[in-house]
Parts: sequence; structure tokens; C-alpha cells
Amino acid sequence: MTMTIKESETLQKLVKKTGLTFALLHTYTGYPLVRQMRDMIRSGEIGVIQRIDAQYYQGWINPIVHNGNIESTWRLNPKVSGVSSCMGDIGVHAFNLIEYTTGLEVEKVLSDLNKIVKTVNIDLDGTVLLRFNSNAKGVIRSSQVATGEENNLSIAVYGSKLGLKWSQEDPNYLYILSDNEPVQRLKPGHGYINKFRAMSHTMPPGHPEGIYEAIANIYTGAAKSIKGEKFIEGEFPTVLDGVRGMKFIHKVVESNKKWKCLG
Repeated sequence: MTMTIKESETLQKLVKKTGLTFALLHTYTGYPLVRQMRDMIRSGEIGVIQRIDAQYYQGWINPIVHNGNIESTWRLNPKVSGVSSCMGDIGVHAFNLIEYTTGLEVEKVLSDLNKIVKTVNIDLDGTVLLRFNSNAKGVIRSSQVATGEENNLSIAVYGSKLGLKWSQEDPNYLYILSDNEPVQRLKPGHGYINKFRAMSHTMPPGHPEGIYEAIANIYTGAAKSIKGEKFIEGEFPTVLDGVRGMKFIHKVVESNKKWKCLG
């Protein structure tokens, strides 16, 4: 959202002072089945959350860094992109998706970041361990040098009763895992889907929707707020999501500097 945590907090104060709508395009919160996942978790259907795994793998920077074309993309320039490339660009989406769907807040992070080549001064790959404001633990795995990967964002939330899994590259399916039943696969456009998800899907069953529709759902929620109309919490990310994201990025970079030798 900004370059620094301080800038994001300044924006947050400005939003509070003016009372104006601030919408942040965390695109993946607009997917219908992500919203279904959110409602199922928050209504207690999966039980107590025990484990959360999220990953975001891309490979597009891989040939750039190995072919000596580092100056060809601003993502590799900290003066322009900020303190992080991988976590700042895509890892933060996985972070946001975790807090959006679960309602939990990440309290502590422990990271291991990799710049891959000596000529790059910013992270291109990393793993972050998460501690929440609950007994649950989690992990974010993110990479821009995962050879051959395109936009592989996925999230899995495991509760004491059920598990839920969703993938951005196969967004029209939400998988429900159980110890006692076969795996279930939910699809959009059917009567068993909750109200929030149903209002986010505009096509009949069997007609897939994707990233443009997800963006439109977020714009719709923001437009309702701007017009003073009633909207459902979670229809669009707010300045708070941006502040949380900036704190995640910067604290992950700080955490990576504190490794200890075994001796």
C-alpha cells in the first residue's frame, strides 16, 4: 500500500479523521469461494483452527536474474519497490488471505529469505513461520524463482472438525476435507452456497469466473460504501488491511536478519 509502515499509519489516521472510504485491491478476497471459505470458518463449521498453510509461487523472475537482466524490472530495485520483492509483491497476498478468511491475526513471524544471486539486493524467495493470536500455527511459502510456476496461490486451513483448501489457479472449487467423509468439492452458483458468496457470483452454474470478476466484486463493495449504501463486512479490503500488510512485509525482512549460529 505504501513504502513504509509509517506512511501506511499516516494514511490510516487520515481515513479515520475524514471518514472517507479507503479500498485496497487485495484481489483474491473478491473470489466467490474465498468468501465462502471465510464464512464457513467464521461460523465455526470447521471447528477450532489448528493449522494454516499458504503459498504463492511464481517463476517469472528466474530467467531475469540468471540471464543478467536485473535492471530490466523495477521489482529488483529496492529504491522503487521497497524493502522486499517476493514478500512485498506476492507473499503479502498470502498473508492477507490468511487473515481475511480466518479472522485470526498474525502476532509474530520468523522468516528465512533468499536473494538467490549475489547481484540482487532484495528477497526473491522465502518461508515465514506464523504465530497467531490463538494456539494455531501457520506458514507462508513464497517464491518468484519457482521455475515454471505461473500464479500458484493457495491456502489450506485445518480445523478440529474439517479442513478447507482453495487454489487461485483452480478458483471455482473449494475442497472440504474430513476424517470421516470423502472429500467434498463445492462449486459456485448452487443453492448450498451462502449469501455472501452467492452475491459474488454472477454466472449460472458451470460458467467459471476469474480475476476480473473478483476485482469487480471489490469495486462493487467500495462503490456501495462511497455511495453510503449498506455493504457486508469483507466486501473490500480497507486501510487496516494495508497497514497489516506493511507490518508483515517489514517485520519479515527484519526477522530474516536475526539468525543465530549453532556454534
